[in-house]
Amino acid sequence: MEQKKIILPNVVKILVVLLIIISIVFIMIIGRNLLIPLLLAGYIAALLTPLSDWLERFKFSRTLSSVVALLTGLIGILGLLAFIGFQVASFTRDLDNVGDKLNTYLQDIEDFLSDKLQIETGIGEGIDKDSIIELLETNSGSVADVIFSTLGSVTSFLLMTVFIFFFLLFRSHLTKFVAMLFKKHDPENVKEKIRGLKRVVQKYIIGVFKVMAILAVVNTAILFGLGIKHAVFFGVLAGILNIIPFLGPFLGAILPTIFAFLTKDSLWYPFGVVISFQIVQIIESNFLTPKIVGSNVNLNAFITFLGLMVGSAIWGIAGMVVIIPTLALLREIFSLDESTKPFALLFGEEESEKTKT
Repeated sequence: MEQKKIILPNVVKILVVLLIIISIVFIMIIGRNLLIPLLLAGYIAALLTPLSDWLERFKFSRTLSSVVALLTGLIGILGLLAFIGFQVASFTRDLDNVGDKLNTYLQDIEDFLSDKLQIETGIGEGIDKDSIIELLETNSGSVADVIFSTLGSVTSFLLMTVFIFFFLLFRSHLTKFVAMLFKKHDPENVKEKIRGLKRVVQKYIIGVFKVMAILAVVNTAILFGLGIKHAVFFGVLAGILNIIPFLGPFLGAILPTIFAFLTKDSLWYPFGVVISFQIVQIIESNFLTPKIVGSNVNLNAFITFLGLMVGSAIWGIAGMVVIIPTLALLREIFSLDESTKPFALLFGEEESEKTKT
């Protein structure tokens, strides 16, 4: 006896999809403190897996190789955070005369508006220097807060560390578990697809790190050439913030521009910073990222922008950092099955006629 297929009305299908989306967003908001460390740990573990595999070739046990790989990753993360923290705390010492310079600029603006446009704004009276220094120190400290907020609290960092260790330790076990979920498919084929997804994540993260390193060196060299103090800090910070598409390059140029404006005698220095960073950004977006990261992401601009907005609204800075590799991973997963390939097409870039041919 044939079973009758139940055909749902389109309105019901739409309501079911909306209900699923709302449920996922609700779970992401409620489980923020657990899901963010879990997702970050998964990406970091995927990056550290080749190191653990390499150690096991030299007769290291799975536990020992996982511990060594974890410690290597933690040393790198903590070293970077310590560098940023010390630099943020130290560069504010060069802001002693910012109040006088800013008041001079304000007085020039007041004179121009008064002479040319007959407008009295009162900004020429100046701003208290101590208030300016306090404001700059607060804002500069917020830069470190933004970076540390990606990992969250100390508890979240420790939780992420535990997750990384377990992901490395039980990576083969998790692969077998996923393969058993797809009983109708060849287990070896499923495992190969899982390894392919892992390679996508690894290549994306490594490619992003390469672009960040290149931008850090180039930005630092530019700032050194312009004579901007703390060029290493500003260059590295701009390279790190480039991980956030669209907004990252803009955020990375703000602080050195303001610092050059307040510490240099000429306005050509901040203009030089803005123009140089803009040129670097054009080269990065049109040459470096397409060549180095390549097709490992292959997300269209609309999905990328929408993902950034959703990630920022739900998880803040951490959401903006993890959303792009997550969307890239989802695109690869959707492309594995015929029923979900339309979603992969929606996420991906539009193919040109030459590519189709």
